[in-house]
Amino acid sequence: MNIDSITNGIVIDHIEAGKSMEIYKYLGLENLDCSVAIIKNVKSKRTGKKDIIKIDDDIDINMDILGYIDTNITVNIIKNGEIIKKAHIELPEKLVNIVKCKNPRCITSVEQEIEQVFNLTDRKNKTYRCKYCEMQAK
Repeated sequence: MNIDSITNGIVIDHIEAGKSMEIYKYLGLENLDCSVAIIKNVKSKRTGKKDIIKIDDDIDINMDILGYIDTNITVNIIKNGEIIKKAHIELPEKLVNIVKCKNPRCITSVEQEIEQVFNLTDRKNKTYRCKYCEMQAK
């Protein structure tokens, strides 16, 4: 398989195999008016298999979404065919409007304009809880 390199854009690399479609959905990449390549199950020396997403445009990426899904991800910013910035993702302390609270009694279920805020409560187990009702994010 031959996937063209990109001149200006973003490469999201080292995605856990099978998680690229989840990232595609969370980042809203279906709404872009540029080429987006999803390469699944690429051989990797470090993990055995990985996914890669190539975006042929310079867009803003929500790093909190990537950190929530997979902290092993690397984001490469490409300009004129060269990597000008390489970002390693970390687990975010807070998630805002990324996941929704499943508790039907939570204020966020009643008041639509309230932001969905989840705080990291257990870094080891990657547990997030709703700021308002303490319900665990799923």
